[in-house]
Amino acid sequence: MNALALIYVGFGGGFGAILRYLAIDVVSRLNPTEFPYGTMAVNVLGCLLMGAWIASMTVLTPAKAKDLHLLFATGALGGFTTFSAFSFDIFFLAERGLYGQAALYVAGSVLLSFVGLLAGVMLVKLVAA
Repeated sequence: MNALALIYVGFGGGFGAILRYLAIDVVSRLNPTEFPYGTMAVNVLGCLLMGAWIASMTVLTPAKAKDLHLLFATGALGGFTTFSAFSFDIFFLAERGLYGQAALYVAGSVLLSFVGLLAGVMLVKLVAA
């Protein structure tokens, strides 16, 4: 890891987070319901863009691909939605034929993330009580 890599990830991540905020705001204004359509939209769009990125990496030279991957995939798409990175991991597990590990990763990530969220809520409520 070097300073330039951190700059690429930080710049891309900040840009992606701003885009996520704007996209969710626009979708929420167009469809003001309780259902999180905006979050769903950025997750799906982020995964679409990650897929396009995976395909385009094959035509880039390795040196350019590494820096651009840090800026675009890790940074911008990571800031836009971590769901794209999650889908990227599933893709590579499945591509290697590790279907059981891919399924475990999907189920474990979703379940443990939700349990983590609940634990965080309960911890704060316990401390605040």
